[in-house]
Formats: sequence, structure tokens, C-alpha cells
Amino acid sequence: MSLAEATIFMAAAVLMAPLFKKLGLGAILGYLAAGALIGPAAFGWIKDVENIMHFAELGVVLLLFIIGLELEPKRLWALRRSVFGAGGVQVLATGVVLAGMGVVLGLPLKTAIVAGMGLSLSSTAFALQLLAEKKQLTTQHGRLSFAVLLFQDIMVAPMLALIPILGTTREGVASGPIWLSALEIIGVVAGVILAGRFVLRPILRTIAAVHVREVFTAMALLLVIGTALLMDEIGLSMALGAFLAGVLLADSEYRHALEADIEPFKGLLLGLFFISVGMSLDVAAFIERPGNVLGVVAGLLTIKFSILYFIGRANKLSNDSSRSMAFILPQGGEFAFVLFSAAVAAQAMSKELADLLILAVILSMIATPFLVAFNDTLLKKWLKSADTREFDAIDEENKVIIAGFGRFGQIVARILRARKIDFTALESSSGQVDFVRKFGSKVFYGDAKRLDLLRAAGADKAELFVLAIDKVDESIQIAQIAKENFPNLKIYARARNRQHVYKLKALGVDYLIRDTYVSSLEASEKVLEGLGIGYSESKRTVDLFREHDERILEETYKYAEDERKLVDLAKQFAKELEEVFEQDQEKDAIT
Repeated sequence: MSLAEATIFMAAAVLMAPLFKKLGLGAILGYLAAGALIGPAAFGWIKDVENIMHFAELGVVLLLFIIGLELEPKRLWALRRSVFGAGGVQVLATGVVLAGMGVVLGLPLKTAIVAGMGLSLSSTAFALQLLAEKKQLTTQHGRLSFAVLLFQDIMVAPMLALIPILGTTREGVASGPIWLSALEIIGVVAGVILAGRFVLRPILRTIAAVHVREVFTAMALLLVIGTALLMDEIGLSMALGAFLAGVLLADSEYRHALEADIEPFKGLLLGLFFISVGMSLDVAAFIERPGNVLGVVAGLLTIKFSILYFIGRANKLSNDSSRSMAFILPQGGEFAFVLFSAAVAAQAMSKELADLLILAVILSMIATPFLVAFNDTLLKKWLKSADTREFDAIDEENKVIIAGFGRFGQIVARILRARKIDFTALESSSGQVDFVRKFGSKVFYGDAKRLDLLRAAGADKAELFVLAIDKVDESIQIAQIAKENFPNLKIYARARNRQHVYKLKALGVDYLIRDTYVSSLEASEKVLEGLGIGYSESKRTVDLFREHDERILEETYKYAEDERKLVDLAKQFAKELEEVFEQDQEKDAIT
């Protein structure tokens, strides 16, 4: 890539990605649009798409390495059932159905099998980037999506090994007995594991001791790229090799340093990958046979969506979570390009069909962000409004009512249960109700904004109401209803931030618990101790801060609607806090 081409890439990315993100369409679509504009389909400023695509695949490799760094071996082992269960079912079911469709449409059986295998794979780069953008990697559907993608990466090598058997020539593909290839793969993977355990860490320790940051960064890149190339040499996915290297270093002391060094390169190369996908769009081929292309795209998305949704429900995900996973993973993947190229070389597929399927894969990638946006912005609202499930009939009255049974409400409930104090829990999410009931929790499906449900729960006789709703508007609405209709009911409310605190105080809420406030104070105390400050002094520092913060919270309450005044007061109180600590230290010096 020349310097001029690199400049064009960066300019296109800088212009399009922020624009699309601001429009609510996501950075990925911005990169795709940038690629389509500068590629052969539009202005034609960049023509060597294939070589750029190979280079850009390093972005996917680095992404998998970072994910591996965040996934310790014991956590990976815990995912084994999802990886081989859900992932295995997805690849097998999708491959069989798509191959069957190919046979029905007149393809030879061997060609249909190759097409089914290639199209059963989803795009690791697209799916994980979408999940990361939406902060859904740690959700139930995010974890299951990752497991499915991991199995797909594992299956790339066996699929490549199978193509020569389905073809009429071995040109361009691996030769030799399959069992020998399998032994080679097992040997290399075992070697990587042993090297990660006994060689890499001492090397990283030695380089870190030199204290030359750029050398450590170079070593991090060498580690990722070297492992990826080694895996590619034996026919395994480069991304899978990088992921394995990341997992092996997930519990090392260099995990965070490696992640910090790799992150900037990952972001740039992933952007380059998405741009190169946009550049690969063959508009002329689409114009020649739009019906065929759109038919393949529609069939691919529909079949994969249906199978993925079924897998989500079979793995006990809620309707919402199953649908979210199905909208994240229905596209074709980047490894389909490799498989179809190998199939053409082995004469298992015609070049004309391969070009058609590759174009369909690219269009399915482009469609995915739109499908996800449609699900998030429209479909979820429509289905929620059309939800006909009736609220539970509440048949008990207790002295404590908990509204909201997420993490906050559940901890309160567990402590009450441990002290054998009865409570009535209300939760407005049917999916959350079904999920927590699996663990033996008694919770009623009901909306605490409904006055009739509060009455049925015995709010007029209860002593205490725990308002654990995390949505600010709903929390304020429920507090207002409870205060107006049950004036004797004490309300202990969760507050997301200071503005939430001010609004709840205005309603006369009895006790406010700020999110993360107590845990942050505890963490601060431990940080001070970690810096060598004694336990007593650390505790006193945090206690002084708590007293000062609670006092200024009361004093700033009357200026809740005056942002400029709040900013001025915040600066004033920050100086006061410094003076408080200085006076406290002077007292220590005197005594």
C-alpha cells in the first residue's frame, strides 16, 4: 500500500465513521460506505482490493487476541458446552439446510455441500464489533454468540481439509492423508500451549525488565502475528491461533500491558478490514443478476436467523436475547472467501457460482448493522407493546416490597431471605422473571407503576418499599405514585446519579442509596492501603470524604436545576475538601 493510498484510507475513515455513528447507524456501516466510495465500485481510487483484504484480516486476528486475553483458561473450559453444543448445532444445521436448498435449486451434491459449509460461517469481525459497540459481549446472547463464532473458527481447518475430497483436483489445496494433517494440527496446537506456558512468559519478563516501551509493543505484535501465521501454515484459522495465544496469557501479569499495546493497532486494522469489505462490492455483477444475488442474500439471512433463534431458545435464552443473537450472526463470514477460493481451485465449485456467493456474503455483511438497528429501535418496541402476557396475580402481603429484581434488588432479597424476613418482589421484565425463577427466586411479573398491582402487593400495609429500578424516569414515576397513595410507606430508593438523587429527594423519599457509591469508597480505602498508607489513616480519609460529600449533596440540592451554579459549587467544594484534609494532617502532626 502506497502512502497516497494510506492517506485516502484514513481520510475516508475519518469522514465516514463519525458521520454514520452520529446518524445512529454505527461505525461499521461508515467504514463499509467509505470502502464502497473509494473502491472500484465508485471513484476507483483504490484498486488492489485483494491484497489489502489479506493485510486487513490482521484486524480480526488482533481482535481475537484481545478477547482471548480477557478469557482465562478456566472460563474458556466453562464455555465448552456452549462452544461444541450450540456452535456444533449451528454449523451442522445451517450447513445441511443450505446444502439441501442448493440441491433443490439444481446444484451438484458436492458443490451444494461446499456452499452450505461456507455460508454456515458468520463474520467474527462484524459480530464481535457490533456486540462490543453495544456493550453486549457479557450479556447472555453475547456469550452464546461468542461461543458459536469460536466453534466456527475451529471448523475452518476441517472444512478446508474436506474440500479436496469433494473436488476433482488437489491443485491449490493441502495434500496428504487427512489423519496426518490432523496429527500436525494437534502437534502445533500442543506446541503453542507449551510455549505459552513455559517460554513466552520468561521472554516477556525479560523484555519488560529492559523498560523500553516500543520493544515490548513490538514483542506483543510479533507474538500475535507469529502465532497467527503458524496456525495459517497448518491450515487453521489465523484468528483462532491469536485467540489461543491470548487465552494462554490471560492470567499472566502482562495481560493489561499487552492489551494496551495491541488495542490501537486492532482498531485501525479492523477499520481497514471493514473498508476493504466495502471495496469488494462488485456493483457490475449485482446489476447483471440482481434477482439471483438478492435471492441468495434473503435465503441466507432467513435460514440462519431461524436456526440461530431456535438455538437461543434451546439454550434457555429469552425471546429478546434469542432474537438479538439471531440478528447479530445471520451474515456470511470472511472465511467463506477462503473456502470458496479453495473450492474453485479444487474444481468443487465453478468460479461463476463462487463470485455470486461471495457477493451475497458481502451484501449480507452490509445488511447486518441495518438488521440490528431495526431490532433495537423498532422491533423490540413493537413486540413489547404487543406482549399479551398478563401480570401475575399477587397472593401475598409482606412488610417489605422490592420493585426491580436485577442485581441490586436480588442482593437485598438474598439478605432479607437469610434473616427470614418475608418480602414481595415485583419485576416488569418477563425475561428477567423467567431467568431468576430458574434459580429458585420467588418474584412476581408486574409493573410497579401500576397502582392496582401495588395495592395487590399490600403497599397500604407494608412497612418498607425498596425501589431498585435502574431507569431514572421509571424510578421517579414509581416513587411519586407510592408517596401520593401510600404516605406511611417508607421508601428506600436506588439512585443512578446526583440528578436522580435531587429528584427523589424532592418527592420525599426516605433513604437514598447511590449506585456504586459505597463500593467506590471501599475501593478507595483499599487503594490507599495499597499505597502504603495505614488502615486507620485510610479509613479516616474515606470517612472524611464521605461526611464532606454527603454535606455538599444536601447543600447543592436547592440548586438542582441551575447547572452553572452546580459547576461553581463543585469547584468551591473541591478546594474545601483539600483544606479539610490539610487541617486533618496538621492535627495529626500536633498530636
